[in-house]
Amino acid sequence: MKSFLNEDFLLQSSTAQQLYHEYAAAMPVIDYHNHLPPDQIAGNKQFNNITEVWLKGDHYKWRAMRSNGVDENNITGNADDYTKFKVWAATVPYTMRNPLYHWTHLELRNPFGITEILNESSAERIYKQCNEKLTGLPVHALLKYFSVEILCTTDDPSDDLRYHIQIEQNGFGTKVLPAFRPDKAMAVEDPKSYNGYIDILAAAADIHISTYQHLLDALKKRHDFFHKAGCRISDHGLETMYANDFTMAQLEESFNSIRNGKGLQADEVEQFKSATLYFICQWNAEKQWAQQFHIGALRNNNARLLQRLGADAGVDSIGDRSVAQPMSAFFNRLDKENKLAKTIIYNNNPAHNAVYATMTGNFQDGITPGKIQFGSGWWFLDQKDGMEEQMNVLSNMGLLSRFIGMTTDSRSFLSWPRHEYFRRILCNLIGNDVENGLLPNDTGWLGKMVQNISYYNAKQYFNL
Repeated sequence: MKSFLNEDFLLQSSTAQQLYHEYAAAMPVIDYHNHLPPDQIAGNKQFNNITEVWLKGDHYKWRAMRSNGVDENNITGNADDYTKFKVWAATVPYTMRNPLYHWTHLELRNPFGITEILNESSAERIYKQCNEKLTGLPVHALLKYFSVEILCTTDDPSDDLRYHIQIEQNGFGTKVLPAFRPDKAMAVEDPKSYNGYIDILAAAADIHISTYQHLLDALKKRHDFFHKAGCRISDHGLETMYANDFTMAQLEESFNSIRNGKGLQADEVEQFKSATLYFICQWNAEKQWAQQFHIGALRNNNARLLQRLGADAGVDSIGDRSVAQPMSAFFNRLDKENKLAKTIIYNNNPAHNAVYATMTGNFQDGITPGKIQFGSGWWFLDQKDGMEEQMNVLSNMGLLSRFIGMTTDSRSFLSWPRHEYFRRILCNLIGNDVENGLLPNDTGWLGKMVQNISYYNAKQYFNL
């Protein structure tokens, strides 16, 4: 019997162990999509305790605690930080076979050096140990510890990027870049909320927005500003892709209705989203940015918790809207105009894996290796089975060797062991093929391949 979480965790063969320990483990981290707060990076925040850095904002853990019958006050409410940690510790044993169980103990091992299993009886001991270690681990030290070379945050077009500018001016060893996330500029379902956002965007762009063309002018101005601040990636969260036909007259009419507080019909909403995304993607191509599409989440299902906590509260699930035809049509429209930028598509529905993997092959340009990427297992699929399935489908229908690898999509400064988790799974997948005679025992080439997937492919792809 193997011990839990030993040095060969997830590595089931000698070849897998060699690939991981000799090739993958020491690679730096490029995390090209996460939700880390730039102000905490700029200020080199010193966290007061493990709850503050580990549980606040982590809706994966919130969701598990709710499923375990924990009262909301002890999750996101007014309970003190130690109480919140204790209820999480008491929940951990019930997360066995959920990726949270692995992630939790990987994150306790690094950077805290704790190998004890977290549960209700060990909670007080581990809480104290973590807090003592945290006193020497402000944000910059954490990023250095995990060899984070580059990270890209997720930023609204209205953001003044003051913290990114401050980080660039001061420097500390990790390159921190913004990513342009214009979802709110497309969220026209609620005119009241949308108009409030448009006023914020107008102030940021210093453009009066009373027409759809004004909206485009404001977004383009912010896109230019982000580029000057080092941004080279746009990011989009979509329920599905949209490829509706449109005219500027139709868009102006819809925008006028919205600004007058009138709701749009469903087809008008999709037309607005399709057009706005199309124009942004053209700007991405012109500036040689990459663009990321996170598709397939059904968000904010619980109205009660949405009202209490807002978005990203852990009440999202997998959506099942048809995606193949609109995705093909949208990419084809851009490709015909030579305006299709480097593109990463992330799938949240395992039933659609083959759809995404085969879609990427339709729009490669024969010039840029891996120009259209099937992104790493995302959200509900960033666990062992999901990662293996994503890589197996990509291997069968594309080129795994050109894959740009893992990104955390995280809100926590302790989530970097997910890169280790991914690399171990990758090495095990390849190592098992070697052991079973499905791949040649060429560890030099295979070692280079896992290093590329772990680090070099992303470095080259984003040209950062």
